[in-house]
Amino acid sequence: MSALVVLAAGAEEMETVITVDVLRRGGVEVTVAGLDGADPVKCSRDVVIVPDKSLDDVMDQTFDAVILPGGAGGAKAMAESDKVKSLLEAHDGAGKLIAAICAAPTALQAHGIGKGKNLTSYPAFKEALIADYNYTEAMVEVDGNLITSRGPGTAVDFALKIVKMLVGEEKAIKIGEAMLCTFNI
Repeated sequence: MSALVVLAAGAEEMETVITVDVLRRGGVEVTVAGLDGADPVKCSRDVVIVPDKSLDDVMDQTFDAVILPGGAGGAKAMAESDKVKSLLEAHDGAGKLIAAICAAPTALQAHGIGKGKNLTSYPAFKEALIADYNYTEAMVEVDGNLITSRGPGTAVDFALKIVKMLVGEEKAIKIGEAMLCTFNI
């Protein structure tokens, strides 16, 4: 199984790192791709993360999941990106998993992904999203190939849900137990 995490300046670092870490614990091959290249990316709390590759380098690849971390600045950059739009449309059209957390569901909305589905986000974005989605306040929401979540405090549950969808519930439970997490997958 493979996953692509799109990293843009202003991304929420906890959501990025926790998701990547948990997926890799699950045996998922994760590629962190920088929206603006492979140079280090300054995140929302001034933590710097070095992408594995540039998004340009993986645009012709298909992944089992595409994941968008939150953070208002990162979500805005992804919402304005034609590359992200193309990537999301291709993966959605193929029925591949798309996951977005915190502010990142606004990028899904900007690109017309999953409209009409159940979706959640960081509470501040609820009003912007309710016109196009069946908005819920679940910590992690799954509707078909779409997984969304609320924010940094839900990142472990979000990542475990992705592992469950890609690798299976047994693996997700083992990872959660090994990390001493209480979770609801």
